[in-house]
Amino acid sequence: MENTFVDKVFRDSNGEIVIAQPPNLPIIVWGVTSLLKLVFTSGEVSTVLDAVAFGSLFTWAWEELFQGVNYFRRALGFVVLLGVIASRILVVTL
Repeated sequence: MENTFVDKVFRDSNGEIVIAQPPNLPIIVWGVTSLLKLVFTSGEVSTVLDAVAFGSLFTWAWEELFQGVNYFRRALGFVVLLGVIASRILVVTL
C-alpha cells in the first residue's frame, strides 16, 4: 500500500487519522484563565491571568510542535506558536 499525502499528514503511528484530540492540561488552563480574564478585566489579577494564559498556550503549541502525533498537529502547533508570539509583540508595540 502506497502512502498518500493524507496518510503522511493526518495519520498517527497507529494508522488512525487524528485531527482533534481531547484537551490536555495546558489547553484546559488556557481556557479557564481566558474565561476568568473576561471577569477580571483590570488590576493585578488580570495581569497574572494574562501571563498564565499566554504561558499555557505557548506550552501547548510548543508540545504540539515537537511531540504532535502527525504533521498536521505539528503544523497546528507551529501556527499557534507564531500567533501567540506575534500577538504578544503587537500588544507590546501598541
